[in-house]
Amino acid sequence: MDQKHTDTEKYTGPFFLKTAARRRATLFIFDVFCFCLCDLVYYILTRVIYPDYAFADSVFLYNSFIMLLLVFAFRVMFGVYTNVWRYSSSLSYMKLLLADAVGGVVAVILMKIFHQYSGMWHPIMVPCLTALLTLLARFVYRQLYKKLNNPANKIEKSIPVAVVGTGEAGIGLVRYLRNNPSLKYSAKFFIDNDPGKVGSRVMGLPVYMEDEKVYDKLNHAAIIEIFIAINQLDSAKAEKMMKLYADKGYRLKVYDSFVSNFGEEEEESVAVKKEGLRDFSIEDLLFRQPIDLSQTSGLDFYKGKTVLVTGGGGSIGSEICRQLARCSVGHLIILDIYENNAYDIQQELKRTYGELLNLSVEIASVRDRKRLDTIFSYYRPQVVFHAAAHKHVPLMEHSGTEAIKNNVFGTKNCADLAEKYGVEKFILISTDKAVNPTNIMGASKRLCEMVIQSRADSETCFAAVRFGNVLGSNGSVVPLFRQQIKEGGPVTITDKRIIRYFMTIPEATQLVMTAGTMAQAGEIFVLDMGKPVKIYDLAVNMIRLSGLEPGKDIEIKEIGLRPGEKLYEELLMQSETLAKTDNELIFVEKDKAHTRQEMEEIYQALKDAVTADTLTGNCGCENVKEAIRRTVPTYRTMEEINGKVAAAD
Repeated sequence: MDQKHTDTEKYTGPFFLKTAARRRATLFIFDVFCFCLCDLVYYILTRVIYPDYAFADSVFLYNSFIMLLLVFAFRVMFGVYTNVWRYSSSLSYMKLLLADAVGGVVAVILMKIFHQYSGMWHPIMVPCLTALLTLLARFVYRQLYKKLNNPANKIEKSIPVAVVGTGEAGIGLVRYLRNNPSLKYSAKFFIDNDPGKVGSRVMGLPVYMEDEKVYDKLNHAAIIEIFIAINQLDSAKAEKMMKLYADKGYRLKVYDSFVSNFGEEEEESVAVKKEGLRDFSIEDLLFRQPIDLSQTSGLDFYKGKTVLVTGGGGSIGSEICRQLARCSVGHLIILDIYENNAYDIQQELKRTYGELLNLSVEIASVRDRKRLDTIFSYYRPQVVFHAAAHKHVPLMEHSGTEAIKNNVFGTKNCADLAEKYGVEKFILISTDKAVNPTNIMGASKRLCEMVIQSRADSETCFAAVRFGNVLGSNGSVVPLFRQQIKEGGPVTITDKRIIRYFMTIPEATQLVMTAGTMAQAGEIFVLDMGKPVKIYDLAVNMIRLSGLEPGKDIEIKEIGLRPGEKLYEELLMQSETLAKTDNELIFVEKDKAHTRQEMEEIYQALKDAVTADTLTGNCGCENVKEAIRRTVPTYRTMEEINGKVAAAD
């Protein structure tokens, strides 16, 4: 939320300056007094220095009155009194000087026209003296304000910080810290690698070279936090900052939102956004530029359409809803079984778009075919994004029947109704765990892909989008690590060798939406996810970013692979053919699809397995696992894989 300097803000100055209107009126009256004082001084000095120079007092008063009107008329026209002078900039001062200069020149012209010119330097000197006096008063006011709002004991309580970057962002950050004493940060010096700036002073602070010697400066100033103020912090710079500072135990924050013209606008709009200063984020830890698909052509496809998002309250589903709202869809329907999440995204979108977005929310389970039929019949969606699914690997390994009922049969229900009610496009949200699955969750998502692929002959265009782990999503390892660090550790990882592909939630959702515009029939779209990340390295970096030392302050503990968990994930099945699309970051593969009749046989086998496991009264899911073995050829349990490795050894 933006910090606003409004009439209701807490004000610590004199009582007669409590509101913006009063402050402006008081400043105007003060400036008029300054003008009159300068005019009087000029009159007295002229009479003393040039006693023989004769001009009528009435003419002098007439000229003074004309100058007063014109100077302050131009000050009002130039917006001099709309500035908050404690945040003023050079442009504000230039406006005042220009207004006085123009006012003086126009006054001379009028005096000459009406033959009422008193001569000498009256129309020039008085505006100049007035401008100097009023500017001096403003400088004094700024210094007094800083003194009153920065008591001496604040310096003792403030946290010393160093600022990396002496550009516009760095200067904006220092000004931000100085104008917001409640943040309790005190900038001590700048760090930069520009030889032309090193050794100089910026904003009154020294600038030091970014090299090994800077650590002595950091230690001497007792710096514990370093603020990065670099425009467009890319992956290379982020990795460099990590190695230079976080690896040495310093906490990093990033300043990536600032107002460069601070203090030049109206009083109500000069605030700097608080969210401009943030922690070094998990996106920064990717050490690569996030893939931006927002400019992909064809997203106008969604404009004006009725779009249904199942699982719309989840981490991926809710972001899809946000992206769709930006595309100006005709009607957005959020479907979710968990009412709290659905309510949260509903309220967020209402606050953002109000009446501009036609929004509906339905609480329903994708298992309930009759309820789904009612919803599809009523809204007649043109596009469906199917994000509803059970995704937690260990939990679904224990409750495999639920994974089959919710993921496979839920997908079948939605697909059947999409065909029944003439949906144009149906996009399934899949996962890299569907590739050569070693767990029931991954196998269930592969079965969902098979449901989609078997409908290539449908009038409805079906497609699936497959991607890796999503940073910050529900069930992601990052929130778990953050909580464990907050609690003092240990940070638990399953295996030091484990690697994963990562992407951000916006990246994932943009891929999904782009795939929706490109889909033809039965494709599985895959994003180029870059290099995989070691989970161990991710844990180490998160600990260091918290200002702690791995192994010393926070222990990293290996607990072994969880049921069904792989050491690495694959994005493509080896038997599939990979082809490029018009977008170099998106690939498409077409595996040999099952026929509808073959899928009916698979559905029946899965139903029988679910029924059998339910009737046994235990949670072993052996029948479900056996049915998956028969229906998903690439499925192998971790026990089977480990057994083969042991036999080979």
